[in-house]
Amino acid sequence: MKRIAVLVSGGGTNLQALLKAQQRGGIPGGEIVLVISSKRKAYALERAAAAGIATAVVSRKELAPELFDMMLCAELARHRIDLVVLAGFLSVLGPGILARYENRILNVHPSLIPAFCGPGMYGLKVHRAALDRGVKVTGATVHLVNEVVDGGEILLQKAVEVQPGDTPEILQRRVMEQAEWEILPQAVAMLCQEQEG
Repeated sequence: MKRIAVLVSGGGTNLQALLKAQQRGGIPGGEIVLVISSKRKAYALERAAAAGIATAVVSRKELAPELFDMMLCAELARHRIDLVVLAGFLSVLGPGILARYENRILNVHPSLIPAFCGPGMYGLKVHRAALDRGVKVTGATVHLVNEVVDGGEILLQKAVEVQPGDTPEILQRRVMEQAEWEILPQAVAMLCQEQEG
């Protein structure tokens, strides 16, 4: 059974989708055992606690970059983590963790990469950019994490139609419900099974 850590920064809606998938047997071969937040008051920590999952806070704002990397690695090692899932984690990972968990870190991004991705493209900014560009289809991507922001190998993508009258907030919600919450648990399950073999 692969031990999974989920890294969060906010409300934890993607974490909740993962927890629901785990409850219904949607992540065979894996178990979420740790949630790490980059923010002390992230609601995701309450979601984790309610599910009986260990939590930790490692804040980039409070630590120098190399110390942040070191503390993150130490926390993951302490819990014997096999797979790291970024679910709305707003800090860029350092070289230490990228090397230690090569091909074992995945991220969900709220667009169809390579559109609307890269440094500074997260949250509502992505959906605003999609609407400003006038695209008719957007979606979400789950990809492996490497040293290039949103540049790792794509594992899964799902398209979502843009509707007339969409605001960034409405589009964000639809992309989460119709794409992110579906493909993130699928990709985690896929990676757990690949690593078993």
